[in-house]
Amino acid sequence: MSRRGGSSGREAGYRLVGGIHPVRELLRAGAQVFELLVAEGREPDAVVDELRAAAAAAGVRVRRVAREELDRGTDGLVHQGVVAVAAPFRTITLAQVLAVAEDAGEPPLLVALDGITDPHNLGSIARTAEAVGAHGLLLPGRRSARVTPVVEKAAAGALAHLRVAEVGNLVRALGQLAEAGVWSLGLDGDADVALEEHPLAGAACVLVVGAEGSGLARLTRERCDALVRLPMRGRVGSLNASVAAGVALYALRRRRDTV
Repeated sequence: MSRRGGSSGREAGYRLVGGIHPVRELLRAGAQVFELLVAEGREPDAVVDELRAAAAAAGVRVRRVAREELDRGTDGLVHQGVVAVAAPFRTITLAQVLAVAEDAGEPPLLVALDGITDPHNLGSIARTAEAVGAHGLLLPGRRSARVTPVVEKAAAGALAHLRVAEVGNLVRALGQLAEAGVWSLGLDGDADVALEEHPLAGAACVLVVGAEGSGLARLTRERCDALVRLPMRGRVGSLNASVAAGVALYALRRRRDTV
């Protein structure tokens, strides 16, 4: 590849985004894409034709390279023979996330992650958050996965549209949100009240999702305005973090749509 560097490309001022859906959404979102790389040996098909046309419309060069080179550049990611060389992923501030909701004329609906270190969970949560119309995703400075090629692939293009804020200290960020009128609802399997039954579920809120097994950190639990649970009718005692976040986000969306 013409732009050398690690798989993230941070040193060279670019990143590699692999996979059909992530690349399609980058181009659709008008993100800064330098090149579209297509693996040699990949036969032309409707998908490749679509991506080539989108790249041409955006003035992005399309180049064929050896599949092995794509494999090396993306650390073995399943890139489906398509990789975009794009500008580094940019996070925004908490204030800018709130401005996204204000510009949309909607009460904020945010997701904050506390101790989610698995990149596939992060990508899956981002995908659902974007699907339900959340205004932003909050990542703490510690004990959190960052946005990587694996995360972007798992998010299936959602991170081309969803705003992500690095908030440093999550507890402090929840306090700032409280000052802005945004309630924090922490997912906790032992909580007394089900999420959909809580009066704050239809309000401006941030859903706080903890790590699998350990759940929310103690200080995070104490800072949340309310702890809520998902109803569990079967024999399994808990859900995967990304599944729980997805169920909760759709519950919040339902409440909003009926208010």
